[in-house]
Amino acid sequence: MSNIERVVNNESLDDIVTVFALIKAQPHLDMMICRYKPEAIRHGELQISYARLYEKGVLVKGEKGLSNKGPNWKAPQFVIEKRYAE
Repeated sequence: MSNIERVVNNESLDDIVTVFALIKAQPHLDMMICRYKPEAIRHGELQISYARLYEKGVLVKGEKGLSNKGPNWKAPQFVIEKRYAE
């Protein structure tokens, strides 16, 4: 199992978006999540997660479809712990 697959299967959608929205545009993030956990985004959950994180100030709109860290951005626990580092 790849590290990406482990992250998608084990972490919350908000935590995944918090990290990967900084380096992947929404369509690419959608494909990444859909590949390993399609049930997580069937009913617009990805868009809802983005909206929630923008509203909370965790993310702000960036350039070229990416997001930037907002004033309330904090690394999710799985990043701090380097849970999926090899």
